[in-house]
Amino acid sequence: MTLLALVMALVLSISCKEMILVLGDIGTATSYDPPYIPTKCHGNRQDQFPSGNLFVQVSEGLWDNGAACGRRYRLRCLSGSNKPCKNGAVDVRVVDFCSRRPCPSTIVMSKDAFSAVSHSPDAKINIEFIQYDLKLEYGNCASYRGNCSQATGVELLT
Repeated sequence: MTLLALVMALVLSISCKEMILVLGDIGTATSYDPPYIPTKCHGNRQDQFPSGNLFVQVSEGLWDNGAACGRRYRLRCLSGSNKPCKNGAVDVRVVDFCSRRPCPSTIVMSKDAFSAVSHSPDAKINIEFIQYDLKLEYGNCASYRGNCSQATGVELLT
């Protein structure tokens, strides 16, 4: 029986032209324009925004009654219309709740964050995302799909 399962897995992997290993949750992402304040997390405080303007709003499913404020996610584009995805991942911080009804996506990204993963600024993309915590100041590189350039000092929460 084990041999049969192994053969089936081998045939399946050969027949698929592209196979994606998923490490986190799957959702969708869109972008939003300024003004970015006030936010549900910290109102009009300018210091809530991380450097590079890499921040997001989250939909009801991730909001957790405000507990999402400050959470960090590493995300990457998986697919979308007209091949919008760039290679690599981006690290973002939750600063707001998506108050539009219905929210257009799981995660709504600032223009700068969205442009880090997509060539198409107005696209709706499919994403993979994983929550992480900056507990380690120095140490191991937590690899995310082979890209450790931004991951030093990052502990992925699984």
